[in-house]
Amino acid sequence: MSFSLRGQFLVAMPDMQDERFAHTVVFVCSHSEDEGAMGLVVNKLMPDLHFADLMAQFDIKVNDEDEEESRKIYEQPIVVGGPVETGRGFVLHTADFETRENSVNVADDLCLSTTMDVLKSIADGEGPEHALLALGYCGWEPGQLEGEISDNGWLTIPATSELIFNTPMDKRYDKALKSVGIDIAFLSSVAGHA
Repeated sequence: MSFSLRGQFLVAMPDMQDERFAHTVVFVCSHSEDEGAMGLVVNKLMPDLHFADLMAQFDIKVNDEDEEESRKIYEQPIVVGGPVETGRGFVLHTADFETRENSVNVADDLCLSTTMDVLKSIADGEGPEHALLALGYCGWEPGQLEGEISDNGWLTIPATSELIFNTPMDKRYDKALKSVGIDIAFLSSVAGHA
């Protein structure tokens, strides 16, 4: 493979047959010929679960010196990152917070952390400027994702931090498509092959 989709978005085509991925935007965290691919859905809310609930489960107290900031932290949503290992947590965050042992750079301005350190830092008000908390992830065996793209299951587009952190959850799918000039009303579900 001469390319990697790491740091890109996968946008589900309108006729995606797998309901778990219908109308989803997936950020690709890793992708290689030998290892396959791993990504996180960035636009599917975990029902009735917020950062405060997660912190309560781990007995971590949010620093409440700044009431407004504390409220924002407590109300931060959690997304369904994907159908694999749904009890495992991931934090996709800006690169302004990184620990050598616990963070992996997944794009120029983004890191992925999987340890409690980042959660504690967020709770203390010392974490990254922006973070997206996810439970579970998406995984593809070597060649599987390429096959799904070839079968017109996914559209690949450049990823942006703006979409991940600053776009309302229910607008991310449409905004991802519009970022490359596509109106979903005109998007065909029929693949073309030369």
